[in-house]
Amino acid sequence: MSGEPAAESEVLLAARGITKQFPGTLALDSVDFLVHRGKVNVLIGENGAGKSTLVKILAGVEQPTSGVLELEGRPIRMSSARDAAAHGIGIIYQELNLFPNLSVADNIFMARENARHGVIDRGAQQRVTRELMQRLEQAIDPGTLVGDLPLGQQQIVEIARALAREVRILIMDEPTSALSSSEIAVLFRLIRDLESRGVSIIYISHRLEEVLTIGDRVTVLRDGRVVAGAPASAVDVAWIVEKMTGRAGSTPAPRESGAAGRPLLEVRSLSLPGPAGRPALQDISLALGAGEIVGIYGLMGAGRTELFETLIGLRSAERGSISLDGERLERSALPDRIRSGLVLVPEDRQRDGIVPALSVKDNITLARLRGIYLSPAAERARATRMIQDLRIRTAGPEQPVTSLSGGNQQKVVISRFLLTSPKVLLLDEPTRGVDVGARAEIFDIIRRLAGQGMAILFASSELHEVLAMSTRILVMSLGRITAEFQAAEATEELLVAASSPAMASTDGGAHAHR
Repeated sequence: MSGEPAAESEVLLAARGITKQFPGTLALDSVDFLVHRGKVNVLIGENGAGKSTLVKILAGVEQPTSGVLELEGRPIRMSSARDAAAHGIGIIYQELNLFPNLSVADNIFMARENARHGVIDRGAQQRVTRELMQRLEQAIDPGTLVGDLPLGQQQIVEIARALAREVRILIMDEPTSALSSSEIAVLFRLIRDLESRGVSIIYISHRLEEVLTIGDRVTVLRDGRVVAGAPASAVDVAWIVEKMTGRAGSTPAPRESGAAGRPLLEVRSLSLPGPAGRPALQDISLALGAGEIVGIYGLMGAGRTELFETLIGLRSAERGSISLDGERLERSALPDRIRSGLVLVPEDRQRDGIVPALSVKDNITLARLRGIYLSPAAERARATRMIQDLRIRTAGPEQPVTSLSGGNQQKVVISRFLLTSPKVLLLDEPTRGVDVGARAEIFDIIRRLAGQGMAILFASSELHEVLAMSTRILVMSLGRITAEFQAAEATEELLVAASSPAMASTDGGAHAHR
């Protein structure tokens, strides 16, 4: 089904009876999906529901086993992304597809360079790039290397690249997963502008409140089939969760404040230099006890990722101390910090987490490799145990990790570091790009680990996650901790107020931190 009937004149692109069979997996089963002209067509489903396979077919990256695609009522065949682009179909992937060693402008014009007589007109490309950045309300220099940009700004570049192609249909797969609230507001204004110009949007997101805000029509996939469809104005979050999962949804129960166990992680006066003479971290002090789950909330640029990378040894602090269970770490290398019991699950699992060329087993056991002699049986047994403990949905340990859904890939990354027997687990945006079902499972894993005495420090830009999961909450802004709350006293309003850049002034931060 695809929701209530619509006039054919309203339908720009139609997928009819689309089936996609992979070896051993039926990814899509007779799916009908209608893309309405000049509307935001939301596609929702848990990881593994078939969303990515469907949009890859709509973008020409995959071809269906059976079924037809129709553009304005006429059948079309697309054997490549180039074919889709010729029909005016563009896609912004959840996992960024950029060249980090090239500039912003070069990325935007890759494979469609502005050239005269075989010579690239870089001046013209930079002018267009500046115009796109102004449209996106971003002060990003066209000449900056993409690899030097934070993840959120890389997402902006990916969006700009799609806009430069003047598409009729734009597929957005988790476009806000790395964006701050202010950047999301800019994106939503842009989407409304595209709608007014007649552009059709296919929008995928795991942020359910977000899709109801921006969406016009909602289609729900489950286990490779369309199970429901309706106008966004006629449904709510509870309806979506029930259709996605087949059961009534729930959010994590808020944790009560409780006494922490023995001190495990102690950070004192940590500072880190940043770009343009502005510190990335300023005088950060915090303590974390056994069994605690401490959440860090902040907007993009607040310094959360920089803090985690400094704690794990990827960045060198200018001053300050880091102690783990009484052992000083600030002069230790990253491998030594892992051996001491400190591990980090990074924000970008595709770039810094999984190794795409390896199997599930090899990704899980990677952190335990020692010397040149390995026991295949022992490695397989460890991987199998972690697959069972974390309920990783896979056909087996030898399955390619890239064939797993985003939530299961995230659990693979978490399991790798759990095999090192950590005392403190750092999690940077642990549910980024993860559906509601896998998100609940990751919450359960975090709670279970804390119950076993592990200390958890996690960063999230999702207010409700921080409020629901934390025993204590720290708020960051412009490299400072601006406030600290016990779980029982924290509210959305307090966290948002404390995350304001105005609170990062010397006086504001001092007054807010308690």
